[in-house]
Amino acid sequence: MTNYRSVNALLESTIGLFKTELIKLGRPWKTLSQVELATAEWIDWYCHRRLQGEIGHVPPVEYEASHYTRTTKPQATTTI
Repeated sequence: MTNYRSVNALLESTIGLFKTELIKLGRPWKTLSQVELATAEWIDWYCHRRLQGEIGHVPPVEYEASHYTRTTKPQATTTI
């Protein structure tokens, strides 16, 4: 069973970072399009390029790729 309090805490933390690092710094936003584009760019950075100290100061996407390379078993091949 999922621990909803932990999930909620994670979401609140991420939303707090989003507001602090992007929304409050970009004020005043003039158009919704500016906010949408900035949000997409921040999410891309957060998920793909930011360095994570807990995982060896590498971006999350790099760590995930490395994890699957280490843990994925090779597929069996057959020859005819």
